[in-house]
Amino acid sequence: MVMESTIDGNHGVLHGKYELGKQLGHGTFAKVYHARNVLTGSHVAMKIVGKEKVIKAGMMEQIKREISVMKMVCHPNIVELHEVMASKTRVYFAMELVKGGELFNKIAKGKVREDVARSYFQQLISAVDFCHSRGVYHRDLKPENLLLDEDGNLKVTDFGLSAFSDHLRQDGLLHTTCGTPAYVAPEVIGKKGYDGAKADIWSCGVILYVLLAGFLPFQAENVVAMYRKIYRGDFRCPPWFSSDARPRLWSFLLFDSEVSLVMMVEFK
Repeated sequence: MVMESTIDGNHGVLHGKYELGKQLGHGTFAKVYHARNVLTGSHVAMKIVGKEKVIKAGMMEQIKREISVMKMVCHPNIVELHEVMASKTRVYFAMELVKGGELFNKIAKGKVREDVARSYFQQLISAVDFCHSRGVYHRDLKPENLLLDEDGNLKVTDFGLSAFSDHLRQDGLLHTTCGTPAYVAPEVIGKKGYDGAKADIWSCGVILYVLLAGFLPFQAENVVAMYRKIYRGDFRCPPWFSSDARPRLWSFLLFDSEVSLVMMVEFK
């Protein structure tokens, strides 16, 4: 349930319940703070979205969709939404606090061992498979949207670009082009409609490649040139990739590949 919320100016307490701490991050429309529930002592990540900016950008429906999706996808490898609150000017997401940072920060230092990559990949696929079973397609899977807890468990976050199965057109496909260029499936770039599950699977393949290689499979001097490489499947596997990983990555990253989540799960 969405509730009206206020901040007590004297105590800095949101809705008489959450005490806001340091800022953890920010984006175009939102800021994320560390917060403490003063009633239970538990800690959460509080995402605060400014309504004015969102409305001006015509993205209020997207915010509502994100809330609906996060309420549907309760899974150990997905960041949990505890509750949503609202005021006249802001929307507040009280979410699971994941303290290990982004997977992006880990791989920015270079590739990880194959056994570690396999572990992260299995957790990612488990979360993605669960989403698809609920008719939810993430559409922006990338290392920046994957968090790690203190025990190294992976958590998928940021469902702002997600879609439901009821967003499919009569042809049974999604048609909104979205996502981050380096992780966008070739069929999404083609703008002829795409299968949301296949597009997510393709993005998972790119993430696996980055984990094992320490760099992106498709690199070019500009986005247009990179899209050409993605469309052609123009990439190479480094020599240190194992004989098991190499053919699987080729199958994951082919245009309109028929690779299934079952096949991906077999990468153990």
